[in-house]
Amino acid sequence: MSIAIVLGTRPEIIKMSPIIRECEQNNLDYFILHTGQHYSYEMDRVFFEELELPKARYNLDVGSGTHSIQTGRIMAGIEKVLIKEKPDVVLVQGDTNTVLAGALAASKLHIWVGHVEAGLRSYDRSMPEEINRVLADHCSDYLFAPTKGAKNILLGEGIPADMVYLTGNTIVDAVRQNVEIAAKRASILDELDIAPGQYLLTTAHRQENVDDRIRLTGILKGLECLAREFDMPVIYPVHPRSLKRIREFGISTNGNVQLIDPVDFMSFLQLEKNAGLILTDSGGVQEESCILGVPCVTLRSNTERPETIEVGANVLARTEPWSILDCARIMIKKERTWDNPFGDGRAGEKIRRIITMV
Repeated sequence: MSIAIVLGTRPEIIKMSPIIRECEQNNLDYFILHTGQHYSYEMDRVFFEELELPKARYNLDVGSGTHSIQTGRIMAGIEKVLIKEKPDVVLVQGDTNTVLAGALAASKLHIWVGHVEAGLRSYDRSMPEEINRVLADHCSDYLFAPTKGAKNILLGEGIPADMVYLTGNTIVDAVRQNVEIAAKRASILDELDIAPGQYLLTTAHRQENVDDRIRLTGILKGLECLAREFDMPVIYPVHPRSLKRIREFGISTNGNVQLIDPVDFMSFLQLEKNAGLILTDSGGVQEESCILGVPCVTLRSNTERPETIEVGANVLARTEPWSILDCARIMIKKERTWDNPFGDGRAGEKIRRIITMV
């Protein structure tokens, strides 16, 4: 069994890292194909070094572009590699353009596709991620569902039961493998002069938020209100695309909303673990905050991670300042006693066993 692991963004690297480690530890025949969808070294490739992962055998360096242009470039590049390497199975993770392109390219070459984190649905087709994840699911041969809810969604869409596997989410593996290392290595709290529990952490990068002047303004005004009411700074590691839009739209922030450069995974784990509250439009951060026991306010009107809401770890706030403030008031007082709904931290091992039949 030869395995191609296709990835291209920071979340994919993090969530594929437990599977890569399983391949390494069991001496499997595999290689990594990096599409370069995240084209900034600080945002992406540095995670290979930090997580001590082997370098990608191939890097397509596709960079930015419209969804169609980027997806097309990735698909064409992946096809060339797959024709050359002839793997038995291609693994993709999540809902990015890399995932869709990898699944399509492999499927058309009659190579088995394994979709890690299958079955997530926001039921909002205005989100490009929703289109990517639905299409990837329906051309995959192995569908690795992170929760029972995701598995039931796949079965409800007519996918045969013998193709769907309940594995848990590899983010649990990744967080547990790295949170203790992060505590020893990261010094981000000292660098920012902040104390545990005495700051708010936010991320906002989704296209539907940062490309919309009204939504982005609403988020930043909401953060300013929170900083004043709770008398805490808001730490915002800002994606280059988001920073560009903030400047283009002429949105100003007060000194309590600290826009900082993107940080490495270990530093971000420390920021998440010690935050008084997390506000985000990221699906991955919703999961991580839930696993780490930190209340979360999601800056969207829907989520493909409903389990975080069901266990009481998360609430949907949209992007209006008043709604963000109301939800934050509730969540910051939340008892941190919920159960982790994403598995036992052995998802990488389970996926490895399934595809190798060991």
